Amino acid sequence: MPPAPRTAPGTPGPAPAGRDLLDAARRLAPDAVALRRALHRGPETGLHLPATQRLVLDALDGLGLEIRTGRALSSVTATLRGAADGPTILLRSDMDALPVTESTGLPFASENPGVMHACGHDAHMAMLVGAARLLAGRREELAGHVVFMFQPGEEGEHGARHMVGEGVLEASGSRADAAFALHVQPTLPAGTVRLRPGPQMAASDRFRVVVHGRGGHASAPHTTCDPVPVACELVLALQTLVSRGLAADDSAVLSVTRLNAGTAPGVIPDTAELGGTVRTLSARTRERLHAAIARVAHGVAAAHGATAEAIVTPGYPVTVNDAAFTDFVLRTTAETLGADAVGVQPAAQLTAEDFSYVLQEVPGALAFLGARPPDVAPDEAPSLHSSRMRIDEDVITAGIACEAAVALAFLTGRAAQPSR
Repeated sequence: MPPAPRTAPGTPGPAPAGRDLLDAARRLAPDAVALRRALHRGPETGLHLPATQRLVLDALDGLGLEIRTGRALSSVTATLRGAADGPTILLRSDMDALPVTESTGLPFASENPGVMHACGHDAHMAMLVGAARLLAGRREELAGHVVFMFQPGEEGEHGARHMVGEGVLEASGSRADAAFALHVQPTLPAGTVRLRPGPQMAASDRFRVVVHGRGGHASAPHTTCDPVPVACELVLALQTLVSRGLAADDSAVLSVTRLNAGTAPGVIPDTAELGGTVRTLSARTRERLHAAIARVAHGVAAAHGATAEAIVTPGYPVTVNDAAFTDFVLRTTAETLGADAVGVQPAAQLTAEDFSYVLQEVPGALAFLGARPPDVAPDEAPSLHSSRMRIDEDVITAGIACEAAVALAFLTGRAAQPSR
């Protein structure tokens, strides 16, 4: 049975209520780990996850929850009604896997070729099911409602936006008052929790630039308008937009990740194409970089007598944690896991999350739960999306306890009012 998270000697341990939740979570952990492994064996990608949905529905069966499935996607919304009226808090887990071939060597490794739970969503589902079981057993303590949101399509398919459109925020009969999500982080020490007020994760957008020149024979470049050197110059010009165009304290990333041109050694092509990603932490910087990509593409191409078209495809918005709710989560998780296990994340991460769509509508927070296995050195831990990514399954106990603690505290009047 997974042990409770340990506290360092001489540091305050969990408060008595926290130890009670940890004990309850520890009792639920074996079933949660078994569910996580079943989900890990059968990963599915995208918005349609019928086998994953079935496992989640079976795991929630018998808890007295109001269950609703998605109309256009394999989502699950489960509502727990407390013994008394009150506010609603939403707890979220993502469900989908990645198109990655697993190389962990785990005995419960993916049995679906080319698909892997390389981002920890299997653990997220197991923890949220565990939290649902724990809270269902304490519904008499709840003055309000808990909505458990299991969403597919987090990996680029805007699943959270689809669920918002299908009414997940109103599942309890009134609009959710707050929202919370945990995301495992295999590079952080197991059992630690990190979050910050304000931007927690970045907006993520894709861009594509097509350079139009005039092709011809490679032996006579002077008779052509070669788009290849234009594209090469654009790679350098675009990737200096951040370093030379933004203030040093305005975090952003623009990376050109692909460059394609030509089909034969002796032929100068008519076109060349490049593309990549841009990550930003504010709407203003996002807008500036979108405009700059087009400006630079057109300007560099014109200088060579070519033309260019620039297409920016918006992705997920910035994931912004509500300040008051973040402070509440920091206090609540510290009481649950011990003060040494919880801290403020020093800077936002430039990865992206579609929980941002929920946090645009409802004040709340996303937190990282450290999950580095004990046999992995800090500088050798495979990151999220790696084919070698593993987690310490002991953290499932901590995740269940933290999600339950946040909901319990919110529905027993211990949460500060969100700041927006």
